[in-house]
Amino acid sequence: MYAGPIIDAHHHLWDLALQRHRWLTDTDGGLSALGDISYMRHTYLPADYLRDVADKNVTGSVHIEAVWDRARSPVEETEWLETLDKSRGVASRYIAFAPLQDPGVEAILEAQAAHKRVVGVRETIRWHPDPAKRWTEKGLVDDPGFRRGVGLLAKHGLALELLMNPWQAEEVARLAGDFPDQVILINHCCTPNDRDAEGLARWRNGLALMARHDNVAIKVSNFGAYSPDKSIPALRETVMTCIDAFGTRRALFGTDYPVARRNMTFAAMVDAFAEIIAPFSADEQRALFHDNARRTYRFD
Repeated sequence: MYAGPIIDAHHHLWDLALQRHRWLTDTDGGLSALGDISYMRHTYLPADYLRDVADKNVTGSVHIEAVWDRARSPVEETEWLETLDKSRGVASRYIAFAPLQDPGVEAILEAQAAHKRVVGVRETIRWHPDPAKRWTEKGLVDDPGFRRGVGLLAKHGLALELLMNPWQAEEVARLAGDFPDQVILINHCCTPNDRDAEGLARWRNGLALMARHDNVAIKVSNFGAYSPDKSIPALRETVMTCIDAFGTRRALFGTDYPVARRNMTFAAMVDAFAEIIAPFSADEQRALFHDNARRTYRFD
């Protein structure tokens, strides 16, 4: 199985002593759609991440914004990340936050892009007809203010990451078509939480629709979250549906640690992904585990 270098394209860090992550610390500030998050209510820094990595060959990682207190400047999170140890490549690149609908977002984008490790921003667009699974309002991607913000990203060399589910696939496909030079990355396999036949069909069709646009890629991150069955055949269905849609040059491995600890250990995720992609060529395996992330996040 694959034994080459790995770039983890998706993980988070936080220091609860800073009191900047209310969704983790406040009883009324949590994200209810995540369910019980008590297992995450502790500080998680590079040393903690490296303990989870253990003997896996992770040579670099991408930190994804972790819902820093939205009442404060999102640049604070970037400035905090800059103070952390980089000797083992943890959080070598950042996907930051910027409120794209905000009329004053360009100043925030300029401030974020002034930090060379910032290579993109993430927005949550996860609407669902079931209120228990709903994180945002409906139709956010088609909002003129949001689209104006997206139009500013290329000027600053920033990718757009989206935390979404299949209900937004048509909107995202339109966005990709209207902004063909904007790199867009879909988080967490496009969140196939609806496991009935209709939901899975919506997911597969949504992936195919977005994958028609060459500027869209997908992160096969936290792929163990969507079924209680953690067997290789069950995991393979999630992983390979993503890779079959986007190909081996537009799919990236990520863990979503420490969030994903509820579902799988770090080692189990790496080993399962390696087993699933073993039929690919050595170059394709390295692309999925490392090279696609290196190119997309400008590790060079």
